[in-house]
Amino acid sequence: MNEHELVWAMLPDGLAGYFTIESYEKTDEVFRIILVEKNTVPEELPEQYRGKKVINTVLKSFTMDFFPIKGRKGELILKRRLWQFEGLEMYKRPLELCFPGTKLENEFALFLKEMDRD
Repeated sequence: MNEHELVWAMLPDGLAGYFTIESYEKTDEVFRIILVEKNTVPEELPEQYRGKKVINTVLKSFTMDFFPIKGRKGELILKRRLWQFEGLEMYKRPLELCFPGTKLENEFALFLKEMDRD
């Protein structure tokens, strides 16, 4: 297993299909992984976007907390892509990454919720 495979193994399932690893770093406090969304227009577009020309793309960063790694805070920075279609507003691929109302990765939030019950 190479280092990129190891990083993907730690991350939420399904991200590898939409993102590439830009970098990762380990400090005394945090283990941070930075992913960039691939510049591939989603196949499942709402009707109003279909057949329209993409005129611009923008990256917007979003930080999400996930499981601690070796005593360090786990931090996932996602550079999400927004597509500007001709004559329409920006479009962002719908991905359910965070637990509703939080900036916690779904599995991590459910783990914390279970720990709170004990």
